[in-house]
This record gives sequence, structure tokens and C-alpha cells, in this order.
Amino acid sequence: MLLCGAIWAFGQTPPASAGLEAVVTTDLGTFRFEFAPEKAPKHVEQFIRLAREGYYDGSAFQRVVLNGIIQGGDPLLKNPSTPRNLWGTGGLNMLPAELSDMKHERGVVSTVHVPGKADSDGSQFFVCVVPQPPLDGQYSTFGLVTEGMDVVEHISQVPVDANGLTEKPVRILKVTIEKKKVEPFLNASVDEMRRTVTVKTTLGAVKIQMEPDWAPENVRNFLGLTATGWYNGTIFHRIVKGFVVQGGTSDKRSGGPANPADRWVHPVKGEFRNDVKHVRGIVSMARNDDPNSATTSFFFVLGPATNLDGQYSAFGRIVEGMDVLDAFEKEELDGETPKRRLEIVEATVDPR
Repeated sequence: MLLCGAIWAFGQTPPASAGLEAVVTTDLGTFRFEFAPEKAPKHVEQFIRLAREGYYDGSAFQRVVLNGIIQGGDPLLKNPSTPRNLWGTGGLNMLPAELSDMKHERGVVSTVHVPGKADSDGSQFFVCVVPQPPLDGQYSTFGLVTEGMDVVEHISQVPVDANGLTEKPVRILKVTIEKKKVEPFLNASVDEMRRTVTVKTTLGAVKIQMEPDWAPENVRNFLGLTATGWYNGTIFHRIVKGFVVQGGTSDKRSGGPANPADRWVHPVKGEFRNDVKHVRGIVSMARNDDPNSATTSFFFVLGPATNLDGQYSAFGRIVEGMDVLDAFEKEELDGETPKRRLEIVEATVDPR
């Protein structure tokens, strides 16, 4: 995952903009991006000032490349009568370039300039849907999308004419500046993570006691995602009777695969212990061959699984609802796949 924020030197105070993010509301949905003041301080300062003045409200995204780039922020588009041949010509020549080593990766926000003219950056900006290496070092990058890349993708897919202009502008209804969202449990101590989680499933509810002494970072990850509602509507996609029930991936979530908390999904370091046994009722993180590849998927252990001991990060144990495990084992399967949808209806962190 690309990270936008800088690592500030000891004694150096990050600028206030480092704790802010832009909320871009369009008629196709909302996305958010954080700023990179260490890469383009003047561009960040200008964007925040203009947004707070309402400069972008009512403008539009007027140029897109299918699944590639979206471009907007031209104040001329606030007037619905602006001729198409003028779309994209406003809001330029406002400040010099601030070129940096920040690459045009997926989600990066960068600045439009007048073609062939140096130091002609302005209010217009574009967002990369996919990496754009030819643009590196040519445009002033100043932000990174943290939520709503599905909205950015959707905007890039609207119909365009032969010149790449949208048939109909995608309206920017409002741009606001807010404090950056903070990941739940990010700085929680081990004692603060001694919590229980209730997972309501199609087959009943289970209560999981977190065990941060076993795997503190995996507990932190699970609690954070649970607190944001990330697991709600996901499914249990695998049952191996006498072995495990596995779930917690986004691809078949009832509300769609994208979730605002995707910004905090990341690989978690494996925390393996030979003294923690994978017996019935233990909850552990799934992973691929890389021991540090666990992200969201987890499993309930249905029976003794000594082959998992010291190989997977056990982070909790079921303290209520063992009968739900019995119900999982009675389900009809197609191989290891349940024949019907078995869902995590809701997962919540219980009050203390």
C-alpha cells in the first residue's frame, strides 16, 4: 500500500495539513484523499484554501481516461453554459510546479498544468485510477485517495467524446476539508485490547475473547476492522468439517466489495506461538504462503489441528456460542464451499 504521509524528523512538527483530508462529494459518490505537504506544500496549501472558500463546489470532472485518470477542478465548469471547447482551460497559471519523487500510483492526486508551459499549475487536479509512470516527475503530486477508489473508478467509466471530454460533466457538489480519520485501536495498549467481539452469523451468535498477549497486532487489526463494520455482510466461504470454518473476505460482501475502512486493510506480521494450541473454539488469522500476509480473513477451529500450531496467528477464543460451531458442521457442502450463503450479519466490539 502506498503511504502518503512523511516520517518527520525528531523535533520537527508536521504541518497542520498533515492531519487533514479532503472530502470530494460528486453526483456519483464521495471519495476522500489525504495530503502530502512534504512533497508539494504550496499545492496543498492552495487546495485547502480554495476548498474552504467553496471554489470547487459546483465544478466538475470533465475529462477522463477509461479506468485510467479523472480530471476536474476547472471553475469554468461551474457555469453550465460554458462551451465544451473551453472545458479544462480555467483555473491554470496559479503557482509554480513542485515536482517530487512521489510516483503517480493508483489513487495519487496530482496537478494539471498548461501543456508545454512550465510553472503553470493551477486549481485543476487529476486522480490516477492505475499507475501512470510516464507522468512521474512531470506533474506536481500532492495527495492520495484514502477512501472511495470505487467512486473514482466509476467516474473514469462515464461516456466520453472523441477528445476524452465527458458527455456530461460529473458534478463536484462540494469539497470540504476535515480532520483525517483515525484508525480504531491504532494506539491501544495490550490491556485496552482485552475485549470481546460478538459475531452474529446466519447460524447464530458467537462471542470471541480477544487474546492480545498471544498476538497483539493481529488483535489490533481484528478489533479495528470490527469497530468500523468492515466484516458486516461478508461470508463464510469455506468449511472443512472437523477442521475449520473460514470467512472474512470482501469479495462477496452483501453491500459490495468496497468499504470505507479498506484504507486500513494491510498485511499483518505473523505472531506464531507453539504454546497456543489450535483446538476447538480458537480463532486464528488465515494467510497465504507468506507468513506475514494475513489481512482480514480468519477461521474458527472445529477440532484439534496441531499442524496449525506455531504456523498461524491465533488471536482469540470463542467463549459463548460453541453450538454455532456445531451448526456449521451440519451444513451441506459442495467440496469445502457451503451450498447456501452463510453470512456475518454483524460483528461488533462489546462495550466494556
